[in-house]
Amino acid sequence: MRKLSFSAAPVTPLADRMRPRTLEEICGQSHLLAPGKPLRRAIESDRPHSMVLWGPSGTGKTTLARLLAAYSGADFRRLSAVLSGVKDIREAVAEARKLREGEDRGTILFIDEVHRFNKAQQDAFLPHVEEGTLIFIGATTENPSFALNNALLSRARVYVLKPLQIEDLEHVIDRALSDPVRGAGGRGLTLDPKQRRLLAEAADGDARRALNLLELAVDLTDSGEISAAVVAELIAGQVRRFDKGGDLFYDQISALHKSVRGSAPDAALYWLARMIDGGCDPLYIARRVVRMASEDIGNADPRALDLALNAWKVQERLGSPEGELAIAQAVVYLACAAKSNAVYQAWNTALEDARRFGSLEVPVHLRNAPTRLMQELGYGRRYRYAHDEPEGYAAGESYFPDGLPHPGYYAPVDRGLEIRICEKLARLRELDRAAAGQEAAPANRKVRRE
Repeated sequence: MRKLSFSAAPVTPLADRMRPRTLEEICGQSHLLAPGKPLRRAIESDRPHSMVLWGPSGTGKTTLARLLAAYSGADFRRLSAVLSGVKDIREAVAEARKLREGEDRGTILFIDEVHRFNKAQQDAFLPHVEEGTLIFIGATTENPSFALNNALLSRARVYVLKPLQIEDLEHVIDRALSDPVRGAGGRGLTLDPKQRRLLAEAADGDARRALNLLELAVDLTDSGEISAAVVAELIAGQVRRFDKGGDLFYDQISALHKSVRGSAPDAALYWLARMIDGGCDPLYIARRVVRMASEDIGNADPRALDLALNAWKVQERLGSPEGELAIAQAVVYLACAAKSNAVYQAWNTALEDARRFGSLEVPVHLRNAPTRLMQELGYGRRYRYAHDEPEGYAAGESYFPDGLPHPGYYAPVDRGLEIRICEKLARLRELDRAAAGQEAAPANRKVRRE
C-alpha cells in the first residue's frame, strides 16, 4: 500500500495546511488587500467590522475571517449555515457576551454559506451585531442582494472576492511544493512550468482546487519530477465554475444573450461553450435562444425564429452532440441577423395598456353576430370587410375600443425585412389620412357581417 505523501499532519488536507497565516501570504484580492485599501486597513489597524465576503469557492473568504480574528486578538467562532440553526447562534452569542464581560475580548462569528440561513435565522444576528456583542462575518457564493435580507445587509459591508489569476495559482502551487513544514518541500519533487500551468488552469481560479490537485499529484509520484502523464490524468474531466441556478448561471446566460443582441457571433459561441462545458441543460439554452429570436430579431428576420425552434427540436430528438451543434448554428445565425426589438417593445406597451385601461368593451362593429338577437343588437353592423376595400385595406377604420387612445405600438426599424414592413405601414397611414376628410361610409361601400 502506498504511504501517505505528507508526513506532517497526514490527516489534514494540504489546502488547509497551506492556508495563509499573514496578509503577505495571501495571493490575489489586491483590489481589497493592497496597501491603503479599506479591508487591509481594517485588518492591520485592529478595527474589525461586520461584513459579508462574497465570491467563488477557494478565493480566501474563510482565510480573511481568520486573519481578522488573529490580527485583532478576537475569539474566532465558526458556524456552517448548512448544519447550524438558531440554537447554535444563541449559544455563540452567549459565549461572546461572556467573553466580552469577563475578559473584555471581542468575538468574530463566522457563518459559512450564510445564504442558506432563512430570514428568521438571519434576523437572530441583528440585535447582537447592533449592540456590539460580536462581529458578524458571513461568507457566501450567492449574490447577497438576493440571498440576504436588507436588515442584515444594512449592518454589514459587502466585499466582493474575485477568482484567482493563473499567476496567483502558480505561486500557490510553488509555495506548497517547496514548503518543507506545511507542504511537500521534504519530498524533493519538482514540477515542470508547463505542467504547473496546466494545474493552475484546471483549478479555474480556485486555490483550494489547485492545492487538492497538487496533493493528488504528489501522492501519485514517488520521487523526482511530477510527470506530464500524472498531470494529464488529474486534470481530465475537470469542469469550469458553473452553478446551476446561481449567479454564474444567470451571468453567463446574460452574456450569451447580450452577445447575440450585439451581433458578436464569436463571443456568443464562447458563452454557449462555457455553459455547455459547465453542465448547463442544452434544452434550457435552446428555450432562451427562441426568446432571443423573438425579442432581438423579430420581424427583421423571421427566419431566425424558425431556426431557433428547429435547433430546440434537434436537441430534443438527437441529444448531444448533434443537438448542441444545432443550437450553435442557431446562435451564430441570430448573432449575424438583422436586429429589431420593435415587436418586443410593442408587446410590452400593449400589455401595459391592457392592464391600465381595464376591461374596455369590444366595439359593436367588431363583434361577431352568429344569432338573430345579436344581429338585432347591431353586432357587426357597419363592419368593413378589408378584402372588399380598395387595396384590400379599410382606410380610416378603427379597431380599438372606445376610451383607449389610438397608440402606435409597433414601430418597425430600418433593418432587414422590417424596412419593407415600415414602407407598407407608411402607405397605409397615408390612406388613413386621406380617408379622414371623407364620409365615414359612402353609399357604395360594401358592409359585411362576419
